[in-house]
Amino acid sequence: MGRAFEFRKERKFKRWDKMSKVFTRLGKEIVMAVKSGGPDPASNPRLRTIIQNAKGAQMPKDRIEAAIKRASNKDEKDYEEVVYEGYGPFGIAVVVETSTDNINRTVANVRSYFSKAGGSLGTSGSVVFMFDRKAVFRFAKAEFDLEELEFELIDFGLVDIDENEGEIFVYTEFEDFGTMQKALEERNIEVISADFQRFPSTLTELDEEQEEIINKMIEKMEDDDDVNQIFTNMA
Repeated sequence: MGRAFEFRKERKFKRWDKMSKVFTRLGKEIVMAVKSGGPDPASNPRLRTIIQNAKGAQMPKDRIEAAIKRASNKDEKDYEEVVYEGYGPFGIAVVVETSTDNINRTVANVRSYFSKAGGSLGTSGSVVFMFDRKAVFRFAKAEFDLEELEFELIDFGLVDIDENEGEIFVYTEFEDFGTMQKALEERNIEVISADFQRFPSTLTELDEEQEEIINKMIEKMEDDDDVNQIFTNMA
């Protein structure tokens, strides 16, 4: 899982960096976390995680603090998390995770991205069953021994662990996110990022030209401020 996850993550952040929107999206996540659990990271695990992710993305401290302060204002708009499913060209299954303050706008935009690429927006549950949702924690390898760490974390929901380019990736089931987060915090492991990823149970092989068409559709979706993450079963 690790290398595939890292490849997708690297590709996504390259596009986000080009669009200069990553801080805006992290700001929205902070707003949702504060409104659901309060402005204190010590008592709000979700906010604590997003702050870790923001630091890992080099988001300035003053912008993080400003987002928390802004979210604490009752007049600040809230966002709703909505997942859309459908099929892209060549039968590729696609899951689009969004956060929006206007569902009508978002669903219209997502539908248009599918249709313009030759795909179609599906109903809830139409493709999400093809993906396993995992929590993924990433941190520097430092002096950790992979085998020892695996043995130590197995009781906290670890399902896989991988090392790549000086970083360790720890995977748990979706529902074990909080348990693993607490275990890593108790061991003073400084997490660079922690989020949820969807891994396809089966992959569909495409040729280079077909992949380019799918990637163009994905890029259009990622240009949308409401879109957070996109997952496909493209090999």
